Amino acid sequence: MTDHATPPPRRTSEHYVNAEPWDPYVAERLTAEQERYYMAGQWKLMWWRFRRHRPAVVSAVFLALMYLSTLISEVIAPYDLQSRHSAYIFAPPQQVHLFHEGRFLGPFVYATKTTRDMETLQRIYTPDTSRPQPLRFFCSGDPYEFWNLFEASFHLVCPAEGGHLFLLGTDRLGRDMFSRIVYAARISLTIGLIGISLSFTLALILGGLAGYYGGWVDSVVQRITEILKSFPHLPLWLALSAALPVTWSPLLVYFGITLILALLDWPGLGRAVRSKLLSLREEDYASAALMMGAKPGRIIARHLLPGFMSHLIASATLSIPSMILAETALSFLGLGLRPPITSWGVLLNEATDINVVAVNWWLMLPVVPVILVILAYQFMGDGMRDAADPYG
Repeated sequence: MTDHATPPPRRTSEHYVNAEPWDPYVAERLTAEQERYYMAGQWKLMWWRFRRHRPAVVSAVFLALMYLSTLISEVIAPYDLQSRHSAYIFAPPQQVHLFHEGRFLGPFVYATKTTRDMETLQRIYTPDTSRPQPLRFFCSGDPYEFWNLFEASFHLVCPAEGGHLFLLGTDRLGRDMFSRIVYAARISLTIGLIGISLSFTLALILGGLAGYYGGWVDSVVQRITEILKSFPHLPLWLALSAALPVTWSPLLVYFGITLILALLDWPGLGRAVRSKLLSLREEDYASAALMMGAKPGRIIARHLLPGFMSHLIASATLSIPSMILAETALSFLGLGLRPPITSWGVLLNEATDINVVAVNWWLMLPVVPVILVILAYQFMGDGMRDAADPYG
């Protein structure tokens, strides 16, 4: 007799029954979500992808707050831009306290006692811990002209009556550094936006003509682009900035620097526009529009550019930091904006002496907002570039 192997025991699995009540509309909701996704436009899809990029969203909120602050710089700054305190030249930053001798007083700073070192003749500032000076909020302080429209004296925060408030110290003329940094943000931030607007317009016009028409138009635009790209940017910035007449008003110098930055920045965007139009002008919808009698301007503006405008906006966002850095570098070297216009580069120009910086380190603080804004633009630009990627 042959022994038959004992068959292995059969494994039985328990039957799972979902105890949740059955929802007959779950399939309809899933279908609606899918339809909502597939029917969404390009900009809505880009916005949904951008919201998933947390660093980009945080950076966008930070930049929005920075630009909103430029609208009310006079209100945020405790002092006027040119207010001088001759008794507090090169005063160090004051620390804000909440408790005095175990009692809660709210935000306050201590008064400052001034002495002089008879060997170096340097002023020495020490806090007088017996004299707390509570800060005032939503108060009346230094008068100013709000956007040159009307006179006002309302401030978000003010020093105590008869006291002083130097959150980031003072400069060689006794001017509050925090107030000057707040005012300087208006110039440094807007010069990037105005510059990229001019550069973006030039890139769309010249790059669009070169990409759509080709031929000798493309050759001329490409030769101009190659000439501009062949020059090192920093020496060219220095040469063109030095060529601005010294008799120009500060406003003309501001627009001159902005125009220089825009003229030197458009070739990169222009090449991107040209390459896209070269590939899209042969598409069926472009040919159909041409056969229906549409003019080249309408074909470019209504049919070709919207197809990759999101990529151009992401590229332009990454170009704004370079303009802010260029203005800061030129003003730092003394060839950009000049007083009475105040930018972050102009403020850093006062910190060119290493001996001053070694003693009065707070003169280097204007570089902090420059770094934060540049990083925020980089994170936001990366998020917008990822969101504009159709395969992302």
